[in-house]
Amino acid sequence: MAMLLRKVWESVSTRSTSSNSTSTSLSTVNSMDRFDQMMMYIQTASTGEFDRIPLDIFIQILKILGPKESAKLTSVCKSWKFIVYDNRLWIYFLQNQHEPWDSTFFSETHLRSGPLRTFPNSVPELSFMSIYGQRAQVPGAIIIDGGSGYCKFGWSKYSAPSGRSATFLEFGNIESPMYSRLRHFFSTIYTRMQVKTSTQPIIVSIPICHYDDTESDKAARTQLKDAIHSALFDMNVPAVCAVNQAVLALFAARKVSGIVVNIGFNQTSIVPILHGKVMHQVGVEVVGIGALKLTGFLKEQMQQKNIYFGSLYTVRTLKENLCYIALDYEAELSKDTNASFQIGSEGCFTLSEERFKTGEILFQPRIAGVRAMGLQNAVALCMEHCHDAELMVDDSWYKTVVLAGGSACLPGLAERLEKEVCELLPPCMSNGIRVLPPPYGVDSAWYGAKLIGNLSTFPSSWCVMKKQFRHRSRRKFMW
Repeated sequence: MAMLLRKVWESVSTRSTSSNSTSTSLSTVNSMDRFDQMMMYIQTASTGEFDRIPLDIFIQILKILGPKESAKLTSVCKSWKFIVYDNRLWIYFLQNQHEPWDSTFFSETHLRSGPLRTFPNSVPELSFMSIYGQRAQVPGAIIIDGGSGYCKFGWSKYSAPSGRSATFLEFGNIESPMYSRLRHFFSTIYTRMQVKTSTQPIIVSIPICHYDDTESDKAARTQLKDAIHSALFDMNVPAVCAVNQAVLALFAARKVSGIVVNIGFNQTSIVPILHGKVMHQVGVEVVGIGALKLTGFLKEQMQQKNIYFGSLYTVRTLKENLCYIALDYEAELSKDTNASFQIGSEGCFTLSEERFKTGEILFQPRIAGVRAMGLQNAVALCMEHCHDAELMVDDSWYKTVVLAGGSACLPGLAERLEKEVCELLPPCMSNGIRVLPPPYGVDSAWYGAKLIGNLSTFPSSWCVMKKQFRHRSRRKFMW
């Protein structure tokens, strides 16, 4: 480190003093500079020739040294300690990590205190040097996002899920076999990941189910959550964090309030969320069309046109690669929309109007013979309920709509939904509405869990420990 500093200083000292008239040095700073407080320390401490290094050059030296070596310089003198503690230096180090800086900043400013806390309206004063050090020591977490159709699992330190499988557990069934089925489900995932249950905390996504605000649905949600905790703690998992799937998808979009439209395997859920909590009292809307119905409708259209396919997997692949949502359905009918896609040994498939008719049933279910309200109507209804509930003085909290689920990745869906919803609502409500596509595609909920698992305060701020859970369970039983 000393050698590097010496070399840099030798190159800096050759500069002409006249060309440095506009530079800010460590010993001379204009009184209007934003580093006034820093310079008060610097001017009272001498480090010999290093005092003459311009501040911007010194910062560049620290960036080259890296976080570990920069931290060591805090013991040299007060002036260097003050400079090294500067948030901008550690923001630079955080920006050069694998995780996107905007996601890191969001999670550390909005999620670090844990679930159901008061989310700040302004950015709190934070030491990003401390945050960097804490994040480096966080053990990470096993993440299991068990959707209604497919399960994604992996370690929070990974850039993406390490594995996927068909979900072989029906979460919505809260009956006596639930514990054993959960135990089997989690054991299978741990076996596939080849990790011991006792090594790390776990983050589990809770499926969107039991939507109503009735006592029976509240009890069912609590029972499911308790069953998840019991199964995992009996497997010697040290800490458990169970979060609603829609909330995780919202976090992935760097939001704590809004409406999540989750297109699941069998149905679509419209979930209002305020400050990270599902607003069951407002009402979760449900549309009886999901990914399976979209794939089935495309299959019917292909059969009507005598297009041969080997399996439903082929149809799903065509849906994912050729289908889209038309901004104007009637206008799209008069266009040439032919497109082809090659699927391995099965050959090349060509689709035309099937490409946009498939997704159109989300807005016009009657096309597929389904008696249900359109997606745009369900979202507009949810917004009306949010508006009428008057939960906040500022009603903009529900005007951000985040799409989630594999079929929500269909091109054009966000634009069409935004257009349709704005047309249904009065101007006072429609002004400011934004519909965002899935931030991480089909893995959005997994990435939301990843933000939690890599927090500088994890696992203490988000997880329930085994001792806490057992103590709480005993109190319930005694009561």
